[in-house]
Amino acid sequence: MKVLELNNIKKAFGDLSVLQDITVTVNKGEVVAIIGPSGSGKSTLLRCATLLETIDSGEIIYLGEHAARTDASGHVQYEDAEQLKNIRSYFGLVFQNFNLFPHYSVMKNVTDALISVQKVQKGKAKERASALLEKMGLQDKADCYPYQLSGGQQQRVSIVRALAMNPEVLFFDEPTSALDPELTGEVLKVIRSLSEDNMTMVIVTHEMQFAQQIADTVYFMDAGRVVEKGSPESVLQSPKEERTQRFLERYSTP
Repeated sequence: MKVLELNNIKKAFGDLSVLQDITVTVNKGEVVAIIGPSGSGKSTLLRCATLLETIDSGEIIYLGEHAARTDASGHVQYEDAEQLKNIRSYFGLVFQNFNLFPHYSVMKNVTDALISVQKVQKGKAKERASALLEKMGLQDKADCYPYQLSGGQQQRVSIVRALAMNPEVLFFDEPTSALDPELTGEVLKVIRSLSEDNMTMVIVTHEMQFAQQIADTVYFMDAGRVVEKGSPESVLQSPKEERTQRFLERYSTP
């Protein structure tokens, strides 16, 4: 089953074209890794997919429901507010820099949207949050504030916050880029455990070895285009395109 379809996505900022006819399909239970150099459009693609940026052309479909499409006159039409609110419930997004509320405890960071957006009863929201915090090894941090946590712990809390909303697909935008190398492993371990639970995920990452281990499909982007797409083995170990080969020269993959 297709969870997400991004078809012929185009996006420009002024005269700068950042996404040029991008098509990505994500199936239920699939892990998609998006790699590429800085400025290739990876994060912009995620922002368009999660409705934080509007597209200039193309269509965005979640579980068969359109969020946006290009009409016959070439203009993009987004669905009404109620439908977009419904579609936003299908995905969760984990940012590079955690984006936790500094004046909220860990528990309140996790339960706030559950209570205010999904209208989950407070006791049930806390139950769900507690179970997820325990799963992530954070059961003793519920009453802590973000400043009392390491970067790795903060990122795990942000993953818990996204998971608490029961999304169909989870997006990660360079989830380890703000972490010290010694903290990167604990976050990657959590993401790996989610893949073992068949969580559908789209991960923008610069961790090539991790992408090879976890992804079902890898997209290599450069200059706003998908240059190469395929299995981790084909893209990361035996890339056909010269641009992909040059990019991967700086990384050593097993």
